[in-house]
Amino acid sequence: MPDTIHLLPDHIANQIAAGEVIQRPASAVKELMENAVDAGATQIKLIVNDAGKALIQVIDNGKGMSVADAQNAFARHATSKISTIEDLFQIRTMGFRGEALASIAAVAQVSLKTKRSEDELGTLVEIENSKVTEFTSIAHDTGTSISMKNLFFNVPARRNFLKSNAAELKHIIEEFTRVALSFPEIFFSLTSNGQDVYHWEGGSFKQRAIQVLGNNYQTKLVTVGEQTDYLTVSGFVGKPETARKTRSDQYFFVNRRFIKSAYLHHAVANAFEGLLSKDSYPSYILYIDVDPSQIDINVHPTKQEIKFEDDKIIYAFVQAAVKHALAQFSIAPSLDFSLDADIQQLDAIQKPFTTDKIQTATSNSLYAGFTQKNQAHFIPKSSSTNDTDWKSFFTNIPGTSNESSEISEDTPPNESYIVKPSSMGLYKEDEGLSVLEDALLLQLHNTYIIAPTQSGCIILHQQLAHERVLYEKYQKASSHPHATQKSLFPVVLELSPSDAILLDEMLEDLSIIGYEIESFGNNSFIIQGIPADVLSGNEKNAIELLLEQFKHFTGEVKYSKREKLIRCMSRQMAIKAGQSLSQKEMHTIIQSLSDCDIPNVTASGAPTYIEFKESYLDGLFSR
Repeated sequence: MPDTIHLLPDHIANQIAAGEVIQRPASAVKELMENAVDAGATQIKLIVNDAGKALIQVIDNGKGMSVADAQNAFARHATSKISTIEDLFQIRTMGFRGEALASIAAVAQVSLKTKRSEDELGTLVEIENSKVTEFTSIAHDTGTSISMKNLFFNVPARRNFLKSNAAELKHIIEEFTRVALSFPEIFFSLTSNGQDVYHWEGGSFKQRAIQVLGNNYQTKLVTVGEQTDYLTVSGFVGKPETARKTRSDQYFFVNRRFIKSAYLHHAVANAFEGLLSKDSYPSYILYIDVDPSQIDINVHPTKQEIKFEDDKIIYAFVQAAVKHALAQFSIAPSLDFSLDADIQQLDAIQKPFTTDKIQTATSNSLYAGFTQKNQAHFIPKSSSTNDTDWKSFFTNIPGTSNESSEISEDTPPNESYIVKPSSMGLYKEDEGLSVLEDALLLQLHNTYIIAPTQSGCIILHQQLAHERVLYEKYQKASSHPHATQKSLFPVVLELSPSDAILLDEMLEDLSIIGYEIESFGNNSFIIQGIPADVLSGNEKNAIELLLEQFKHFTGEVKYSKREKLIRCMSRQMAIKAGQSLSQKEMHTIIQSLSDCDIPNVTASGAPTYIEFKESYLDGLFSR
């Protein structure tokens, strides 16, 4: 019998590796730009055609490569940044695994031009399908220019899975922005299909933040800066008025590497507690500088997820730094004990700090935590404290017995307090919403509508019910386009390049549901008309919010662009919870919901109302 196990050829192994590293054009942009940064470049230019599918080119003025380095750069696991295993725990460069260029060369036609300042001639290397097709000397400026053409030309199945040009260009802009925010001292430019998209001169972190977020953030950023012997937290958070309804304009960088961390996002959100409504999210650009030995950045192929040695300490420092910044700028309330006369009269402040007191204080282990290096994050466990102390605290409460106070996790709750929903019937499709005509409806907390029916009552959520009504209305608009009301004074809408690309792709679908929007050039649009049933005066904010919702639309199922738009529109235009309604408006919502094809749930599956049968209500009172 012949042997069945054999080694894969290099070009096949490289294509398999490319599946991890190069998932879409934006992945290649990230890797090439990070290599340019590691080369010490002060100018980096990115050129893309056809959203990166036809061409991605990165030009830098870094130190360049020698002839041998240019040839070895495309070998798997070839790197200039790691030589020993210990180097893995002291990484401060961007690319280090040596897989990027090999993976790119396996799925694209690559051309590399490079030259060092001490060399008279540069080097040209052309590779196709992991094979060198040309290797020669050329005249070239100091630095490196690497271009990749026809991404996935030899893997058509992968190419077919790429999204539209607008979607892929949006991902490219995101990666470009993240690298640019990490290194504000470097000049960055982005050109797409021959048109300049970004042109950012090098400067300070705040200048780069304003370049990315927009000039309207000039006076709306709060500086964050906290330094300890364990880590440094710096950057900016937006004032509460910059909060958005979606999680955009939120950036975390660890040692100048962009990361995704829901855990740290929660820390910032907690710092804003009480300053924002529960459905708003703060804007921020935060940089964490920590000893590389305290983190592991090689836990994910894209290196956008990292592992902290002690993530709870990082969480606490980030939250405290943001809270302190907000308090310093009088955005969040703070305590100033020096201004309180009562506190100034306390013995602890008035009496002298004697030698005995100094000796007692310095001998305490708590003192070491504030004075010794690398102790700020270390909290020793007390040997005198154990679980029985806490148990006795709860079991010895006067007026209670030990038996009644001991509650184990397995103890079932008192069933007499449980409302069993099995008796509650949701809307049956073969019945109508049998709300009594001319019945007096009750609005509870300006959110819920309580309506009597023939067999009991219903509690209806006004926002979710209206969402269902609008969803079906917009869904049927393709066959019956909505009427448009012309604006007396058209509104000019200026967007970022990525948002402009997205809106331009949505114009046709928006026109079907009643919007009349025209491109005005230079990332600007004119809103000439809005749907006839939408109140005028808030057109600009409505479109901006729609774009935010569309960009961050999440769901387990992949929806079409039009379906996502309809869902976002119905969510945005619906009557909000907390809005007071008249009797007529409440009856109108119920009637419109009754006319829907599927009135009992929203498009995302949330119930629009719950029905309580009379027999169930009687059972609650033992009748």
